[in-house]
Amino acid sequence: MTSTPTALSIAQDLLRCPSVTPADAGALDVLETLLKGAGFTVHRVTFSELGTADIDNLYARIGDGAPHLCFAGHTDVVPPGEASAWTHGAFAGDVADGLLYGRGAVDMKGGIACAVAATLDYLAAIGGKPKGSISFLITGDEEDVAVNGTVKLLQWAAERGEQFDHCIVGEPSNVEAIGDTIKIGRRGSQSGMLIVDGVQGHVAYPHRAANPVPDIARLITALNDEPLDHGSAQFQPSNLEFTSVDVGNAATNVIPAQARAKFNIRFNDHHTQETLKALVEQRLAVACGNRIRARIEWLPANADVFVTKPGAFTDLVGAAIAEVTGRKPNLNTGGGTSDARFIAKYCPVVEFGLVGQTMHQIDERTPVSDLDKLTAIYRGVLERYFK
Repeated sequence: MTSTPTALSIAQDLLRCPSVTPADAGALDVLETLLKGAGFTVHRVTFSELGTADIDNLYARIGDGAPHLCFAGHTDVVPPGEASAWTHGAFAGDVADGLLYGRGAVDMKGGIACAVAATLDYLAAIGGKPKGSISFLITGDEEDVAVNGTVKLLQWAAERGEQFDHCIVGEPSNVEAIGDTIKIGRRGSQSGMLIVDGVQGHVAYPHRAANPVPDIARLITALNDEPLDHGSAQFQPSNLEFTSVDVGNAATNVIPAQARAKFNIRFNDHHTQETLKALVEQRLAVACGNRIRARIEWLPANADVFVTKPGAFTDLVGAAIAEVTGRKPNLNTGGGTSDARFIAKYCPVVEFGLVGQTMHQIDERTPVSDLDKLTAIYRGVLERYFK
């Protein structure tokens, strides 16, 4: 009897594909071959949009009934940086001292490899077909603009009548050790530009000008003085962070005509994008009074807040984790955004993968033992889900 491939061997095959966004470099071919061999129906779908790179995506499903569990993720990776700085080649897939090295080992080819290995092993053990359905929704567009990836693949699947009951995204959710954290949500992200208009003039004649620099400093302070909220049951407080202040003025004897400040807000479930914008603009109007001329230019955003509230599904995943690691995972909503924000519009979703300490770093790596543990956890999820 032929044994199923290990997570390590799958991860090595994926790591050896230099799939820096938007390049696929053969990563989806690796998954297509494995999944087709196990009886999955596999679709490769390319999406395009003016001004962005074409992105190849993969959707695979086995089974035609409910319940339907989806594993989601991305095979694209961030650039490796200076090649000579790596102890082992960024795309070599080397193992040394029990560690698998490579760009994407943690974020998140390793997680995908574990999900595929667990699924193939589970299917082999039960005779090849689940009591419901298992699918893989894999994109190559998560690390960049996220325009031609998961969001469009979900729309494509929905138009075909695909319905998901639950989803696990294999992002590196754990902080210190496998099993310490399940991400059950993420705060939303909204960026903008605060613009303050003044009147240009000579610094020796300030009465003939209006300096926007002190005014923008006052407004930055005013917008930061009062918290946006105090957090919620599942989320930490929202925070508004200014990230740059610019006047575009090379001269020391000229009062500038305008000052600009970039900012980003990470917001919780007290807000939507619309109510958040209204709140900030109301506070700005108060701070400006009748003298300061200021406005906000909001940037487009596709990062809404979402949360999968604790319940039967999080309990099931937690039980599989506890069986393998002995840990009771923390249910967390911290960190940046992920493609789970798109999936949350279609079904409850959690993120659980490897330990994220080395993601995006030189010498990104994961212990091989962690791959084994994560595979066992995913296998435990499948056994519980399709009882």
